[in-house]
Amino acid sequence: MSKPAAFAEARKTFHAALLKSTLTINSQGVVSNADSGNRTSKEIARGIAELLKAETIGERIAGQTSGNQFESICADFVKETFLQLEHLRPGAWDIRQVSGRNRLEIAKFEQYAHLVALDRAAKADAELAAALGSDYTITPDIIVSRETVDDSVINAPAHLVDDHVTTLASLRKKNGGLALLHASISCKWTIRSDRAQNARSEALNLVRNRKGRLPHVVVVTAEPTPSRLASIALGTGDIDCVYHFALYELQETLQTLGMNDAADMLAVMVDGKRLKDISDLPLDLAV
Repeated sequence: MSKPAAFAEARKTFHAALLKSTLTINSQGVVSNADSGNRTSKEIARGIAELLKAETIGERIAGQTSGNQFESICADFVKETFLQLEHLRPGAWDIRQVSGRNRLEIAKFEQYAHLVALDRAAKADAELAAALGSDYTITPDIIVSRETVDDSVINAPAHLVDDHVTTLASLRKKNGGLALLHASISCKWTIRSDRAQNARSEALNLVRNRKGRLPHVVVVTAEPTPSRLASIALGTGDIDCVYHFALYELQETLQTLGMNDAADMLAVMVDGKRLKDISDLPLDLAV
């Protein structure tokens, strides 16, 4: 019997971590990622949980707490998987959950370093601050960044660069730039209209305010209801793609429950490459 694929094992570990902490079923049989006031949401969430073998019993934890736990577990999954793709995407990578909610977190990276000066100017000029608002501030839940590269590494296969050329390239450490933001990952335990809008606004701010290459902009969610997934997954121009924490189990649950309309809506998102499984994320980040 062949050994299970490493990413399949990582996916199981990801779900096991959620089952131990965040994905629970309360005494009324409601799963923690379900909308307790929506029968469809409860049925789908229960079907997914049963396929993932949820056996824990617990009251629903506060939204912020479940969100923080979800972010942490997603960050662990990305670390475990993406860092195994060195042969496809070499580099010195940092993957971490953003803590403290520093609104200028992305200004630590090359493409957004200019936002520090913008923020300083806004603080000194009330009229400018009113005009700008907070549209230039973005706080990702998880960031993937790449360190700049020494000339010794760049020139390893051949003498490629020297002091006369490539003096502005962001990747070259000698040019004095900051680390490069490779991906901004927004984690949404569930999707409500305000959360969908927040994710889109953050994505558009990343697009508009960058100098240089746009990082990957993605959303990971455990929302069970296709109609709510559609509110964030459909459309283009802001988010690269939405990744579901258990897409295969969601598809199977909709078939089992005979929810054909919901299954058709889900198929539109999947076939249109707007919704993928969490296991697709690391390889997409390697592009």
